[in-house]
Amino acid sequence: MPGAPMKPMLAVTGELPAGPGWGYEFKWDGVRAITAVAGGVAEFYARSGVRITAAYPELAALGGQVDDVLLDGEVVVLTESGQPSFTALAERMHVREPGRAARLAATVPVTYMIFDLLRLRGEDLTGWPYQRRRAALEELGVGGPRWAVPPVFPDGRATYQAAGEHGLEGVVAKRLGSVYRPGARSPDWVKVKLEVTADFVVGGWRPGVRRIGGLLVGVPAGGGRLVYRGRVGGGIGAAAERELLAVLEPLRTADSPFLGGIPREDARGAIWVKPEVVVEVKYGQRTPDGRLRFPRLRRLRPDKAAGEVDDGG
Repeated sequence: MPGAPMKPMLAVTGELPAGPGWGYEFKWDGVRAITAVAGGVAEFYARSGVRITAAYPELAALGGQVDDVLLDGEVVVLTESGQPSFTALAERMHVREPGRAARLAATVPVTYMIFDLLRLRGEDLTGWPYQRRRAALEELGVGGPRWAVPPVFPDGRATYQAAGEHGLEGVVAKRLGSVYRPGARSPDWVKVKLEVTADFVVGGWRPGVRRIGGLLVGVPAGGGRLVYRGRVGGGIGAAAERELLAVLEPLRTADSPFLGGIPREDARGAIWVKPEVVVEVKYGQRTPDGRLRFPRLRRLRPDKAAGEVDDGG
C-alpha cells in the first residue's frame, strides 16, 4: 500500500472537560500508529506517514485476527509495572533491519493500544460518532499478547486520578458525538497531562560545565525561524547529553534561527543549529511574554517533526 492510508486526528491541550457528552481514555506515552489490515497482512504507519511495519515484527500476527479494517492507536513499551516507557521505545522506533528488529522484539517488546476503528469491511467509519466507532471496535473482540483495546471511562475526574496512581501520562477526553477528522487537531479531543509539558524546537545550545549547559528552544514562526521560549538547563544528564550531541552536532550553523533578540546571557557563547530537533520540556509556568519558568528536559521527540510543533504543546 503506497503511503499512509489516512492521517491521524489530533487532540488539543486543555482543561479536563466535564459532562455527560464525553468519554475518557488514558493517554499512552508512545508513538501514534495507523494500521491497515487486509488479506492477513497488517501494515503500520507513523504519524508522519512513513511505513513502520518492519520495526515491530511482534505485531504482525494482528493481521490474522481481523481483516479489511483501519485502526488507530499508540505503540508503547510497557515496563514490568505496566507503565509506558518512551525511553525504551526509542530503541525500537527507527529499526528497520529485520534481524535486529526480531532480537529487540524478544527483549523489548511493544504493545499496540488500539483506540479507534476508521474502516470496517470496506466502509468508511470516520463520519460515525466516536461512541459508535468505539462500540464497533469493541465488538471486533481484538485482543492478543501484544495488542489490546484499552477501556473508555465515563468519569473524567476518576480517570485522571487513576492515571496518576498508575504512573500514566494523562487523559484524553473525547466528545461522544464527534466524527473523526483525519489530520486535524480538533477541540473534540482534549489531552490533559498530569504535568505541564510541551514540545519545542532546539535552535542552539550554550556550553556550561558540561558540553551542553542549556538548550535554547523555541516554536516555529515560519520560514525556518523560531520564536524564543527559553533556555532549558535542567534534566540534561550524561546520557541525555550524548543523545542530544549525536543529533545536534551535524546541524551546526553560523546564524541564529531565532527571530528578534534573545537575552544576552543566553546568547553568550551559543552554538546555533538548524531548527530540526524537537524536545519535550517540563516546566512550571510561563512568563507574560511566553518564556518558560523552571524548565527541565524530559526527552527527545524523534517521532515528531519541527513543523508539527505549536505553542499549545
